[in-house]
Amino acid sequence: MLIGGAIAAGAPAEAGKPSREGLFNAETFTLKNGLRGVVVVNRRAPVALHMLWYKVGAMDEPAGKSGIAHFLEHLLFKGTKTLKSGEFSKIVAANGGQENAFTSWDYTGYYQFVAKDRLARMMKLEADRMANLVLSEDDVVQERRVILEERRSRIEGRPSSILWEQARRALYLNHGYGRPIIGWMHEMERLSRQDALDFYKRYYGPNNAVLVVAGDVDAAEVHRLAKKYYGPVPRVELPPRRKLAEPPQRAERRVIYRDRRVRRPSFSRMYYAPGYNSPAAQHAYALQVLARLLGSSSTSLLYQNLVVRRKLATTAGSGYSATRRGPSSFYLHALPKPGVSMDRLEKAVDAELAKILKNGVPEEEVEAAKQQLRDMAIFARDNARTGANAIASSLMIGRTVADVEEWPARIGAVTVDRVNAAARHVLQRRKSVTALLLPEQPTGGKPTGGKPAGVNPAGGKKAEVQKR
Repeated sequence: MLIGGAIAAGAPAEAGKPSREGLFNAETFTLKNGLRGVVVVNRRAPVALHMLWYKVGAMDEPAGKSGIAHFLEHLLFKGTKTLKSGEFSKIVAANGGQENAFTSWDYTGYYQFVAKDRLARMMKLEADRMANLVLSEDDVVQERRVILEERRSRIEGRPSSILWEQARRALYLNHGYGRPIIGWMHEMERLSRQDALDFYKRYYGPNNAVLVVAGDVDAAEVHRLAKKYYGPVPRVELPPRRKLAEPPQRAERRVIYRDRRVRRPSFSRMYYAPGYNSPAAQHAYALQVLARLLGSSSTSLLYQNLVVRRKLATTAGSGYSATRRGPSSFYLHALPKPGVSMDRLEKAVDAELAKILKNGVPEEEVEAAKQQLRDMAIFARDNARTGANAIASSLMIGRTVADVEEWPARIGAVTVDRVNAAARHVLQRRKSVTALLLPEQPTGGKPTGGKPAGVNPAGGKKAEVQKR
């Protein structure tokens, strides 16, 4: 969802005190062992969302161990010193709860939805596996088969996923964001029990985690429970974070993938772009507005010009997320109508971008996009998970709770001049990777029709690998 990738957040506010009036009015605390806590009160239903996020993801993996962050996420549902393998999930289900987990390049998270009177039980369970994970060789072998099959189905089985894996590797010349979250198959096959335990001991500790509780809860009670269950867990000695800067992007790149399973071609392009924490971060808010007005809906500029007016495409859009520990990407995509060549579609996209770079974006479109984004932020209050995700993902990248609460006002302050400056900064071909998904051309034949699998090149909250 957009709000999770568009709103940011970092160091918590003063312990025990709510942030100033904002989107979610979150209350925060920090335990002596370094665990940061956030409480988002939402009285709409007598339920609680309990989430524990660790500031570690695919970008932190050692060389040759791609996929270990996601593999460990799976293995955390095995046993502890007090629970048998698989018992964690059985207890959650027996208490009427729902659970899952996710891994991204920047973080790994675990969550449970339960009735509010079961919150203490969830905290006890989660604190236990933060400190007491036990892995048998059989568990590791079994779960390694699971992640390998997951890669086969999610990547190898989808031509669009193969294309975007290659395109991301081409976009990020030096950064870990070019590594697939799920891992490279040949490295996943060699991941061991010791690899998982080493990664666990290195990063899974209270001083590398954020606890978020949202729903029909009391902030003081959440704080008390957190001290009781998480407070005794000792800190870990975190390794220095690798800071891999990207070299200058000097040459445009093209990635073309042909596959007999592709029944219709697609055009996509990623531009290297700043996030909240990278050089040129001053463009981040304006880029969110640009993505909205350019291609986020059927009323956006790309869709109206390519689909409605010129009838060259069946769909067209754009996307961007600023919530990254490192750099980000701004992407465009379009599917040509049957009979429209890829070359013609690409030239049409380039013409629309050239028009924007030369003449600027219309001021009324900027104002409309800003209003849409602010409206989405207000509606996000209705969903307990949206606020929890926005705050937690932002804290993971070093932002502040105030950044989340003040996001609508910061979007409102974006001007047409700032949007145009952001467009000129990012929409440069030398900073881009154009990705074409094409059918295999039979000898003497023509590509067949049909609909290709969807693509999600940039990420946001979809750029995660879920446990189930």
